[in-house]
Order: sequence, then structure tokens, then C-alpha cells
Amino acid sequence: MNHFINDPGSVVTEAIDAEVSLSNGALARLDGFPAIKVVVRADWDRSKVAVVSGGGAGHEPSHAGFVGDGMLTAAVCGDIFASPSVDAVLAGILAVTGAPGCLLVVKNYTGDRLNFGLAAEKARALGLAVEMVVVGDDVAIEDAPRPRGIAGTLFVHKVAGHLARAGASLAEVKAAAERVAGSAASIGLSMSSCSIPGRAAESRMGANEVELGLGIHGEPGAKLVPLRPVNELAALMVACVERALETRGDARAPLALLVNDLGGVPPIELAVATKALLGAMKRDVALVFGPGRLMTSLDMKGISLSALPLDADIERALLSDVGPRAWLSGRRPQAVTPIALPSALRRAEHRPSANAPRRAALERACEALVGKQAELDALDAKVGDGDTGTTFATAARAVLGDLDSLPFATAGDLLQALSERLARVMGGSSGILLAIFAAAAGARVGEPPEWAAALREGVRRVEEYGGAREGDRTMLDALIPAVAALESGGDLGAAAKAASDGAARTASMTAARAGRSSYVREDALRGVPDPGAAAVAAVFEALAKTG
Repeated sequence: MNHFINDPGSVVTEAIDAEVSLSNGALARLDGFPAIKVVVRADWDRSKVAVVSGGGAGHEPSHAGFVGDGMLTAAVCGDIFASPSVDAVLAGILAVTGAPGCLLVVKNYTGDRLNFGLAAEKARALGLAVEMVVVGDDVAIEDAPRPRGIAGTLFVHKVAGHLARAGASLAEVKAAAERVAGSAASIGLSMSSCSIPGRAAESRMGANEVELGLGIHGEPGAKLVPLRPVNELAALMVACVERALETRGDARAPLALLVNDLGGVPPIELAVATKALLGAMKRDVALVFGPGRLMTSLDMKGISLSALPLDADIERALLSDVGPRAWLSGRRPQAVTPIALPSALRRAEHRPSANAPRRAALERACEALVGKQAELDALDAKVGDGDTGTTFATAARAVLGDLDSLPFATAGDLLQALSERLARVMGGSSGILLAIFAAAAGARVGEPPEWAAALREGVRRVEEYGGAREGDRTMLDALIPAVAALESGGDLGAAAKAASDGAARTASMTAARAGRSSYVREDALRGVPDPGAAAVAAVFEALAKTG
């Protein structure tokens, strides 16, 4: 796996400098790279309780991305997936802790507990008031003696930061943080591990397997399960979380959910997974944070779900505005209630009406296209994908089958009805172009019909939307000369000859500038007329025969 890096040893320090540099002056970092990697609030005056967290890098935007007003006061960063040193943690505590004290929020990993714990003891020995809350929100393994701290830790950051900003005491901030840490329940699921810069990537999962209950350091999950539709995978995750909440005796309070991308899930898949998770919840969901990248595991293609029972105080704390851009504001899920389509979009109801000459002309033109199917497909096989005849014949058969329901009496209505049918049944770009042609002509034709002017308007719109011009080796090379013949006073016979001559000229055009032929080499085009132009010529020939 390749990475956008300079040196594996400088990844974390360079990333921190980028974060600080682009913070508009809100963040600073302590000197001491590379051993001490601490991001702090640039405006901090130590007049309130400081909230400090951190851990190994590789979880961005955690932890430095959540430093700012209303959340963390400082983040202490280690190397990728490695706990920061005791000196680094102590430096962070000393940099931000004043008389009100400091709360350390630590995820339940041995290295973090030990290093943050020893740093807390050293800070206390220096006379500072320091408390620590350990978060173990992972519910992958029931009755685990030391559940891991994963994305539910962010709920603790948010509530503790809110209370600290409001001026709460260290004891109050710690009590609230412990309450949230003890209530949050999280589960992760992934279809890949992660690739660490500078190390060989590993793959533990088969092509049709996913891991349920994995942490944020690329470690194996609690179990492998078959890859299934996301609705079924979401149901597994939700069942784990809801079972844990029920075991704790909290089965009634509405929930806040945090839907977290572990680093490699495309936004559209993340949205689908979020819909599935919400649909699987049996408990009332009052707030949703995300979906988005909040606590990642480098490039792991996985998601995690965190749930937290709400009361009025916790909800207020979670919804308060904060400075860090990485925090995603909570939203209240609502049922999707589509609004009615615009009335103009509804298909016009055209009452069948009679006009024998027009019906005969349309019928003859459609029959000509059906008869030319094999010939046109053979032409297209030389310069395209071999389906032009089939495309035109399919549309022609659909129109022939619908003749009794068409409004022949009014030219404008007839052209609009044909446009609707062509757009519906005729595939490819040619179908849309002819639908545009018919719609534009129908809007212009008027009563009594001004056919030449209407067809010219259709041509203009096809040129405008399709981008092709006469000479580009498309159907326009037959259509434009035919319309010009009509505009100059010629009859359908003259138009048919002009269309036929125009189609023939395309055989000598060896540089197509539109359509599939534009991708075909010159020698393959030489001597082969454009199949779309040949189809147009066939239509005008049929119209001329009906007079």
C-alpha cells in the first residue's frame, strides 16, 4: 500500500503542524518535536478546568482535531497507534492546568492508562489538581474485564468540555465524564484492516468476510462474520449495543448515536450504512452525530456505532456549539416524507385524435426503420458498438404499437407525445437527442404547422445540447441538409435527396468529432457512412413516399 508521506518517522509531526497552521490561530503546539507532540488551545488562560486527552496517532481527527472551545484544552499525541510518553503527557498537563485543575480522559488501553497515570502522579506531586477518567465503551466482548475505549470517548470529550467551559468544578466535570463513560456503548465492524505507513499491509479477512467487534488499532475483531447486505450487518451491530444498554439497566432513555467512519468508507456507502443502522434501532434515537470521520483507524474500511442514553443535561451538553471544526453537530432524525413532484413534470395527457396523412407518414417512417435494422447494425458494427439499427427499430416498434393512442390532429401535441415515447423507450444518446429534437420542434410548430421552422428549432436544440455540428459525422449530417432543403421551399422529395446525399458524405469523413465514432481510428471510418445519418435518410425517404 502506498501512502502520501515523506518519511514514516515524520508523519505525525508533519500532520500536527498542518493542523496547527490551518487553525486560524486557534491552536498552538508545544516545542519538543519529535518526543513531545502536544497541541493546545492558543487562547487558554487556565482560569477553568482543563480537559486533556490523547493517545496514539492514526485516529485523526482525534485527538488534535477536537482541541478548542467547548471540547479539549490539549491533546497529547503519540506515534501511530502508540501511547504518548509520560513526559509528553506531563508537558500537556503543565501547559494548561491552573488552579481549577485538570481532567484527563483516557481510553482503556494499558499504555495510555500507565503513561497518563504516571504523568498525573507527577503533576499532583507538583501541587496540581489532576483527575483521570478511563473510557471503556467497546461492547464487542460481553463481560470483558477491560473493554477498550473507542469512539464513544468523543461523547466524554464533549460533555466534559461543555461543563468545563461553563465553569463547573473539577469534581463536577469528572462526575459527568464518568457517568458518560459508564453509559456509552460502542461496536465496530470492518471489511479490511488498515495499512500503517512504513509497514507491510496485512489482510486477515477473506473476500466475503467482515470483522465484528474490532478496535481502532488494526487489531483483530471479536469474530469473523460473512459479508452480507448492510441492513443485516447493521442489525448485528445494533443488537450488540442495545443488549449492552439493557444489561446496564437503561432500556428507556432516548439515545444519541455517533456513526463513525473508521477511515476508508466512501461517503455514499457511509450514508447507506447510516440509514441501515437507524432502521435497525429499536430504541428511540433523539440525536445523531455524523456520519463522518471522527475517530479513525488510518484507512480501515469500517464503521463504528456508539450509543449514549440521554437526559436533559447530557443532551444540552452534546448540542452546545464548539470551536473545533472536526466535531459534527448533532441532528435529529426525521422520517423521510417526499413532497409532490412539480405538476409540470407530470406526463401530459394527449387524447388520441385522427389525421390520416400524418398517421400514414409516421407509420411508413417507423416501418422503414424496422426494415433497416440489420443494415444499420452492420454499419454500426464497423464504427461503433453495433446497435444503432436495433436502437432505432426498438423505438419504431414501440411507436407503431402505440399509433391508436397518439394525437395526430394537432402537430404540436403529436411531436410532444413522440418526444415522451422516445425518451422512455429509445436507449443511448441518440434516443435523448431525438426526444430533444421532437420536443423543441413541437414547441415551435404551431397551427397551422410551420414544419420547416419547427424542424430548424429542433436541429438548433440538438446542436446546443449534444455539442455536434454538421461535418462531425453524426445524424446531423443528414438532418441539417434535409431541413435546409425544406426551408428553401423544397418538398419532401428534395429533403430526402439532401438527407441521402448528406449521409453518403459521411463515408468520406475520417475524423469524427462526436459520438462513439470519435474514438475509432481513421482507417476504420473510411468508406463507412455514419449509421445515425443513414437512419435519418431512411426516415426522410419514407416520408417522401407518403407525400
